[in-house]
Amino acid sequence: SLRACRAGPGRVPAAAVPAMGVCGGPAVRVLVLAAAWALGGGQVRYSVPEEAKAGTVVGRLAQDLGLEAGEAEARRLRLVAQGRRASVEVSGASGALVVSSRLDREELCGKSAPCALRLEVLVERPLRVFHVELEVTDINDNAPLFPAARRNLSLSENSPPGSRFPLEGASDADIGANAQLSYTLSPSEHFRIEEENSNSRMKSLFLVLAKALDRETVPVHRLVLTASDGGRPSLTGTMELVVSVLDANDNAPQFNQSVYNVLLPEDAFAGTLVTRVSATDPDVGSNRDVTYAIETFVPPSASDVFSIDAKIGEVTLTGALDFETVNFYELHVKATDKGTPPLSGHCKVVVEVLDVNDNAPEVWVTSLSVPVAEDAPVGTVVALLSVSDRDSGANGRVRCAVWPAAPFGLVATFAGSYSLVLREALDRERVSEYEVEVRAEDGGAPPLRARRGVRVPVSDVNDNAPAFAQAVYTVLARENNAAGAELARLWARDPDEAGNGRVSYSVWEGGGGGAAAGGGWRAASSYVSVDAESGRLWALQPLDYEEVQVLQFEVRAVDAGEPPLCGNATVQLFVVDENDNAPALLPAVVAKIRAVDADSGYNAWLRYELWEPRGKGPFRVGLYSGEVSTARALEEADGPRQRLVIVVRDHGEPARSATATLSVSLVEGAEAALAAGGPAAAAAAAAATTNVWLVVAICAVSSLFLLAVVLYGASRWAPRAAVLSGPGPATLVCASEVGSWSYSQRQSRSLCVADGAGKSDLMVFSPNFPPPPGPAAKETQPEPPALSAGHAGCGGDGPQALCTVFLPVLSGLVSVLVSCCSLSSSLISFFDSLCISEEDKNGR
Repeated sequence: SLRACRAGPGRVPAAAVPAMGVCGGPAVRVLVLAAAWALGGGQVRYSVPEEAKAGTVVGRLAQDLGLEAGEAEARRLRLVAQGRRASVEVSGASGALVVSSRLDREELCGKSAPCALRLEVLVERPLRVFHVELEVTDINDNAPLFPAARRNLSLSENSPPGSRFPLEGASDADIGANAQLSYTLSPSEHFRIEEENSNSRMKSLFLVLAKALDRETVPVHRLVLTASDGGRPSLTGTMELVVSVLDANDNAPQFNQSVYNVLLPEDAFAGTLVTRVSATDPDVGSNRDVTYAIETFVPPSASDVFSIDAKIGEVTLTGALDFETVNFYELHVKATDKGTPPLSGHCKVVVEVLDVNDNAPEVWVTSLSVPVAEDAPVGTVVALLSVSDRDSGANGRVRCAVWPAAPFGLVATFAGSYSLVLREALDRERVSEYEVEVRAEDGGAPPLRARRGVRVPVSDVNDNAPAFAQAVYTVLARENNAAGAELARLWARDPDEAGNGRVSYSVWEGGGGGAAAGGGWRAASSYVSVDAESGRLWALQPLDYEEVQVLQFEVRAVDAGEPPLCGNATVQLFVVDENDNAPALLPAVVAKIRAVDADSGYNAWLRYELWEPRGKGPFRVGLYSGEVSTARALEEADGPRQRLVIVVRDHGEPARSATATLSVSLVEGAEAALAAGGPAAAAAAAAATTNVWLVVAICAVSSLFLLAVVLYGASRWAPRAAVLSGPGPATLVCASEVGSWSYSQRQSRSLCVADGAGKSDLMVFSPNFPPPPGPAAKETQPEPPALSAGHAGCGGDGPQALCTVFLPVLSGLVSVLVSCCSLSSSLISFFDSLCISEEDKNGR
C-alpha cells in the first residue's frame, strides 16, 4: 500500500508509513516517506525500494498534485527527462507514478545515502512545473565480497602469541545496516579474528595469533573467514586463509605508523609525490633489507593511479584524479625483508581527494513557450530551465542571470530549476525578436561559466494607430482644374505587421471639413476624394476660387486590425486664383479690421466673423481680409447707428479669439439738403460749391500732407517711453485695405459713414497707452473715441460736434475729390504705409 501526506504552509509533513512486507520471496516494500507541499515550492516526495518490479505503483501523483480524476491525461501530466534514466514514468490514464524499469540503488547512487532522484513533472493548460523527489531505499541484495577467494599467509614459526597480521576486509555494495559487516573465523586454537576502528573510514581487520606455531606439527593452517552483513536475512561472503608456517627469520619489518593520511587535490599532475612510507627490521644482514610494494588497492582502479618505489618507499601519482568519480583511495603497503623465510610489515595509505573547480555549470532548456505576444502581462513564463554543476561545495553552487537584463528575468523555482519570466512590457515595433542568453556561474575560484541562448520572437498585436508624416498638409490647386485631377498624395505609416499595419484612407466627414459656397455649406467630400489604398487625393469637380478660396478637411487613415485604430491629418487646400473674371464694382468698404497673432504657421492664420448683428444686416466682413463693407445700399430703416461686433479667431487647437466693436453712424448727405431748394438753385449751388470746395480740397490735401509729415517725424523720433506711459499726445493709427488695429482684449471703435458712401480710407485716433490689466480695468474702461472719416469722432460735444457741422460739407467734397483721385490716392497710400510701418514698430 502507498500513502502520501500533503503539508500546507507551516505544517510538518507526515511521517513515513511502512508498507506491508512480503515474506518468503523477493522483498517488495514501498514506503512513502513524505508527500508535502513546501512553502512556495510545492514538492512531493515518494519512497520506493530498489529492485521493485516494473509496474509497481510508487504514488498517486495526480491526486497528490491536486488534479481531478481524468485531468492528468487531459493536461498531459508527464515527467521531464534530465539526462539520466529515471526508471519511473507517469501512467497517462490514472496519473500514478509507476516503476518502468529495474531500480538498482547501487547503480544509481553507489554508496551515497540517501539515494534521492529529483524529478520534474509538467502539466499543461496552464503550464506548471512540480518537483518530485523519489527516494530509492536500499534492500539487502548484495552479499559481502572479499577481494579474493583465497589469501596465502606466511608466518614464522617463532611469531610470538598475540602477533597480528592485517587482512583485507570484505566490501558490501549496500548501505546502512545492510552494509554493516561482522567477521567470524572457522574454529582454530591458533588463530582468532579482531576488528579495530581507526581514523580511516573502514575498520581494520587482523588475524591474531593466539597460540605459538609449530611448523613440524602443523605446517599449513587452512581457515575460513566469513563476513556477514546486518540485513534481514543476513547475507555472507567467505575467503579461505592459507597460513604457511615458516622457519628462521623471526622479526618482521615494522612501519613507523600504521596509517598514512594524505590530502591530494584532484588537479594534481602525474609524478606528484603522495607520501613516503618507512619500515625498519631489527634483524641483521639480508633479513634486515626491506622492499616495499602495494599489496591491495581500494578501489581496484587505483592500481592505474598510484605506484611505490620498491627501495625507498615513495608513493607517487601515476594517473589522473577525478573527485567526481572517486574521492577516496586506500592503499595497503607491504614491507618485506629478505630473510628466509621473508617477513612482512603492513601499513595503510589513505588518500582523500580534494575537489577543485574543474566542472563548468550546465544549463538545459526543459520547456519553451514562444512566440510571446507583445501585450503579454509582466510575469508571463517564457521558458523553464534546469542548472547543475558536478562539483561540490562552493564549487557546485551556481548563480544564474539573464542577459540582457531587460525585459526578461529569472525566478528560482527549486534547487537547480529556474523560470524565464517577462519583467517589462514588450513592443514588437521596437524589438521583434530577442536573443536571450542565460548565464550560469559557479562559486569556485576562479569561477567557471556556462551559457545557453534562447530565441524569443515577439508576435504582433494592433497597438499602433496609423500616423501621417505631418499633422497638416498644405495643398495648392489652381481653379478651373479638371475633374479627377490628382491634387496630392498622402501617406500614413503603421509599424504593425500584416493586417494590423494595412492602412486605408478616407475623407472624414466628422472632422467638420468643408467650405462656404454660394451662401451655404458644402461638405469637403463634394469637392475632393481620396483613394482608399494609395492615399491619392483627387478633385471630384473643377474648383472655383470665387466660390471657395480655402478648403479645409481631415483625412482619416484606418488599419485593418481588431479593433481597428485610426489617425487623422488636416488638409488645407488653397485654391490659386486665375484671371477668369472681369472687374466688377464692389460694395463700399467701410473699414478694415487688422489683427496679428504672435504664433506662427497654422496657429497664426486668422479668420474674421461678423458676430453681431446676425441675419441680413447692411454690413459684412471679409473672412480672411477683415474688410468691413456694405452688403447692400444703406436705408433709413437701418437706423442712424450700427453696432458691429467682429470676432477674430485663429486656427489653433484649441482656437483662441479676440473681439472688436465697431460703431457706425449714418449721416445725411449734402445732396439731400440741396435738393430742397429746387432744380435751379441746386444746380447753381452745386456749381458754386464745386469751385469753392475744389480749392478747399487742394488746400486740405496740402495741409494733410504737411500734418502727416509733422506727425510722422514726431512719432519717429519721440521717446518710446512716452508711447508706453500715461496720457499724452495722440498717436495716429490709419485703417485702410492694408491695415487695421489689433488688441488681445475686446475693443470698441466708432465710425461715421454717409448715406450711400463708397469705399474710403479711414484715420483712427487711438490712445497711445494700453488699457490697464485685470478684470476691474476692463469693466471700468471708458468708451474709446469714435472713428470718423478725417475727424476724431461723431456726435456729442467737443470733437464729436464737429462731425455734425462738417459732414454735410464733406459729403459734397467727396464728389469734388474724385477729380483729384490720382493725387490723393498716391499721397494717402504713401502715408498709410508710413503709419502701418510705424504702428508695427510700436507693437500696436
